[in-house]
Amino acid sequence: MDTGSRPSHETASRLAELGRSVSERRSATSPLAILLWIGIVAGCTVLLGLEREILDKAHMALAYMVVVLFASALAGRALGLTLAVVCFLTFNFFLLPPYHTFIVADPFDWLVLVAFLIVSTVAAQLLHRAQREAENARKRAGELDRLAKLGAETLSVGRAEEAVEAVARVLQAELPIAACQVYRRVPDGFQCVAAVGAEGVAAANPELLLCALDRDALVIERMDGTTHLTTERAPLKEGVSAGDEASALLVPLRARDHVVGVLRLIGAPTIVVDQAQARFAGALADYAALGLERARLANEAERAAALQEADRLKDAFLANVSHDLRTPLTTIKALAHEIRTNGDDRIAIIEQEADRLNRLVADLLDISRINAGAMPVTPEINAADDLVGAALERVAGVAGAAAIRPRLTEDDGLLLGRFDFVHALRALVNLLENALKYSANAPVELDVRRSGDRLCLAVLDRGPGVPPHEAQRIFEPFHRGESAAAAGTGLGLAIARRVAEAQGGALHYQPRQGGGSIFTLELPAADLDALPLE
Repeated sequence: MDTGSRPSHETASRLAELGRSVSERRSATSPLAILLWIGIVAGCTVLLGLEREILDKAHMALAYMVVVLFASALAGRALGLTLAVVCFLTFNFFLLPPYHTFIVADPFDWLVLVAFLIVSTVAAQLLHRAQREAENARKRAGELDRLAKLGAETLSVGRAEEAVEAVARVLQAELPIAACQVYRRVPDGFQCVAAVGAEGVAAANPELLLCALDRDALVIERMDGTTHLTTERAPLKEGVSAGDEASALLVPLRARDHVVGVLRLIGAPTIVVDQAQARFAGALADYAALGLERARLANEAERAAALQEADRLKDAFLANVSHDLRTPLTTIKALAHEIRTNGDDRIAIIEQEADRLNRLVADLLDISRINAGAMPVTPEINAADDLVGAALERVAGVAGAAAIRPRLTEDDGLLLGRFDFVHALRALVNLLENALKYSANAPVELDVRRSGDRLCLAVLDRGPGVPPHEAQRIFEPFHRGESAAAAGTGLGLAIARRVAEAQGGALHYQPRQGGGSIFTLELPAADLDALPLE
């Protein structure tokens, strides 16, 4: 036995019970019941006839009134009105002189008879209305209770698709339709999540599904092949009449503040839905929408978990490979330095490539440590000119480094910042090397200033710039731009931004007027008063 599908079967049975409670109607009074009550009227007439000489007419009218009210309460308005007429006639024929005729001798007896008939009719009508309102209130309370239980069961099934299929199955069974389909949007179009009674039924037109989804409105497919688009947000609340000649209805399914799918009801061949059925269908449509939304959230959660696990494995792989590469690189560099004494110029190339690989390994180690939160940061108060001087020395061997033009704005005195000197130096060097690589022979400017509580170091170049659609992607690890000059691993900007953020700073990009790029490294600023006194 497949126990995994039991919740959906229980949900379907509860839904079917709810549908039956909505569609049930009071049956017509049977002929046998009418004959029984007429017999009661006859018995009452016999008893009153035996005492008609001593009973007042009002007493006899009240006795008949009791019979009419009991019949209305127990068997409905139709029987009550029928007995009111029967009592009116028997009262006149058997109990009012002249007896056994419909002639009324005393004109005041007409007042008694007419008053009895009016009061009986009004009483039967009012009793019927009160019973109907009480019955509707009881049904509404029962529907709300069952819908609450249904909602809990629908959302607790093993898979969200099972809940959607159960809702579709009950809609097809309880509404005057031939088939029911539920669609949701996927990247390449629409996917049918549930289809009940749809054997031989053609799939929905994707354009109509898109219209219902985007406009959040009911789409009616007519028998003549035309379509009609409504403008109401709750189009089923008034039902669908036979005059609409609807062969299919496309109902948008809303969850919270957006449309998550489309419910398609196919007629047999047309659809006629009254208000009660429309209310029932609307409630179930809400559950179908919740099921679709739950399925979407479950898929997103699975995708996010898979990406997180892949990212964790990638970081672990990078860390392990980086550690394993350091030992052979150190050996290669040492041997190349020892062999270089023989005067072979190719050894210099080996040393340069070993240095480049060593920097790559260092970048891989840094990015894996940053992702793992294992890179220690020790903020201290440092001078901006010390940081700039160290950065210029570090890039002195890079081609074009002599074209760097530093500019420090010290209007308010010595520029100080609270940052980790080693990590801030690493970030600034990455920005300078990146600018020198892209700007070719054009000069690179380094503008240092203080802005509020931030120490800003802006690197300005005249390179090709960054396309607008890559303005944020350039800070992603391993992303390299589309420019022909783009080379390397794509880790420099990623490391610089994450190092800055680890110290409470930031790294921003903006295009430079006239062409080029501006990368601004922001670090927490400090005041001279914060320096410890010796």
